[in-house]
Amino acid sequence: MANDTPPLAAPIAVKRPHSITHHGITVTDDYAWLRDPGYPEVKDPEILAHLEAENAWFEARMAGQQARIDTLFTEMRARIKEADRSVPQKDGDYLYWIEFEEGAEYKKWWRRPVGAADDGSADELILDEVALAAGKDYFRLGALSVSKDGRLLAYAIDDNGSERFTARIKDLATGELLPDEIPGTLSALVWVAGDKGLVYSLANEQWRTDNARLHWLGQPVESDVELYHEDDEGFRVGSGLSANEEWLVISTSDHETSEVRLVSAADPLAAPILVKARQTGVEYDVDVRGDTLFVHANDTHENFRLATAPLATPGDWTTLIAGSDAFYLTGFELFKDFYVVEGRRGGLDQIELRWYDDPARVEPIVFPEASYDAGLGDNPEWDTPVLRLGYESMVSPATVYDYHVAERRLEVRKVQEIPSGYDAALYVTERLEIPARDGTPIPVSIVMRRDRAPGGPLHLYGYGAYGIAIAPGFSTTRLSLVDRGFAYAIAHIRGGDDLGRAWYKAGKLDRRTNTFTDFVDVANGLVERRYTAPGRISISGGSAGGELMGAVINSDPALWGAVVAHVPFVDVLNTMLDESLPLTPGEWPEWGNPIEDAAAFALIRSYSPYDQVAAQAYPPLMVTAGLNDPRVTYWEPAKWVAKLRELKTDRNELLLKTNMGAGHGGKSGRFESLRETAEEFAFVLWQLGVEG
Repeated sequence: MANDTPPLAAPIAVKRPHSITHHGITVTDDYAWLRDPGYPEVKDPEILAHLEAENAWFEARMAGQQARIDTLFTEMRARIKEADRSVPQKDGDYLYWIEFEEGAEYKKWWRRPVGAADDGSADELILDEVALAAGKDYFRLGALSVSKDGRLLAYAIDDNGSERFTARIKDLATGELLPDEIPGTLSALVWVAGDKGLVYSLANEQWRTDNARLHWLGQPVESDVELYHEDDEGFRVGSGLSANEEWLVISTSDHETSEVRLVSAADPLAAPILVKARQTGVEYDVDVRGDTLFVHANDTHENFRLATAPLATPGDWTTLIAGSDAFYLTGFELFKDFYVVEGRRGGLDQIELRWYDDPARVEPIVFPEASYDAGLGDNPEWDTPVLRLGYESMVSPATVYDYHVAERRLEVRKVQEIPSGYDAALYVTERLEIPARDGTPIPVSIVMRRDRAPGGPLHLYGYGAYGIAIAPGFSTTRLSLVDRGFAYAIAHIRGGDDLGRAWYKAGKLDRRTNTFTDFVDVANGLVERRYTAPGRISISGGSAGGELMGAVINSDPALWGAVVAHVPFVDVLNTMLDESLPLTPGEWPEWGNPIEDAAAFALIRSYSPYDQVAAQAYPPLMVTAGLNDPRVTYWEPAKWVAKLRELKTDRNELLLKTNMGAGHGGKSGRFESLRETAEEFAFVLWQLGVEG
């Protein structure tokens, strides 16, 4: 019988001496035993007992907050339109859309023939996530792809959070599943050869997609053909179709170098065309129109250029749009009569239409607010007079637009509905620049109520890695803090590419610590501007953003009133030293290779949150983990919390919650994930002493 008595004290992990030596330096790790040697299977009884004890301590300490959690969850759920549907989008002979039913955690995927009445009589349910997820603790739909003739649906699901998906094929005419089943995928599913073949990638034992494979329908998976194999263990392979669907595009890349091959989609066994051999530091991606190749590359400017090349000589690139310090060209999409360029200017999204037959004709799509998040939506058709766009800001709910190209007109198709009510006039958003200690202005996006008093609580969010920009978008859950007097701020710190590729480079490798000091300097700047006060700041971040949390509580613990670190990448040195781990070789261009480089070893050790835990007071801290997480393995947060318990000199809360049936993204399902957010916010409110 389970022991339901609440624990009286936090679990203390035993210490078992363990050490490693590199470059003449020995590093001790007394909690290395928390890594199950059988990983990815975790069966060690002592490890599982420790994680369960931490979960029991989490539940015991949060028990007093249950009423607050329930209140937060109820109000967050009330802001979601439970019975909801997306704007239908035409793709070939059908209109496709998704729907949530009242109370459902998962979606249903629908279609109806173009021209059919919108009365439900011709609607066809092509995939039911609710049914597929029934009885499962975790469910995630990965790739989904309808064949060109509209007859077959390929899809892939993960039911344990391990990010190994099983692909199946459904006959949409009969509703039956074909016998074809492909386990272990981690990729898109791409129809080729007149819908007779499916291209995919398998995750190998280290969760690395080092291949592109072809499955012929009706044939055993053992006979699938490997179209491409990547020998560099740091590279990952992905496949897709060109916009005109004539070419299979097989790409391989790491964080700074890429290489692309083209194969006829009609004949995927034909000899591939190598666009240009990889060159360290050069990233490029391609699309095709007729016999012209379009290339988006950073070979002449770090903010990328757009070039063209004859398909016959694909490596001969001629600049179409030159790279620019002012405009960060993030991507492009080709259509039959025009193409679209996306980018950022001054950190704000830009969308521009351009014409093949008139290079001087440039038509930007103009949006109304000074700070926003905008981009192309799903536009599956090659020949289209209308573009689907998405738009939001920190005060404006998500809006779906159709842009009528000939008329240069935006048409609102859907505005995110908030059933419990939302009045944008009650809120204000600001964009500040706060100087870092080296003088660099750091952009900060803030939302708060107009009637908020200065100096109140403030929640600061950051990420700062992999060149991922954090957009100033809308969040219904965030309102639960803002309506309780918080300002909510996003620090657009170096390490993301918010201000271009140079911004990203200024926060990686030997300049990694800029990310951490930027975050601290933003917090201090917000205090100086009387937005808040020391100790009144809560902070959060996940994955590499969790590393950020670990670094700043080591360096400036007194600044923070509450900290939430989701699946935090905190054991940086040990992870980067272990090339057997799923992601490590591919991560060396981001963090450095401490195995071969003594300077990288020293730098990573100097900021790695786990290695730098000290005997000092720490702020209240809530940590989450996923037992099946292949990205940030469960033992990283578990070891970190164990070491913090050993060394910290305060009596502040330190809580670890491990999802025993989930991975990197936490709980699946739209309401289950809301409950985890409610727990996070309840912890923040509790620790900052905010009522409500």
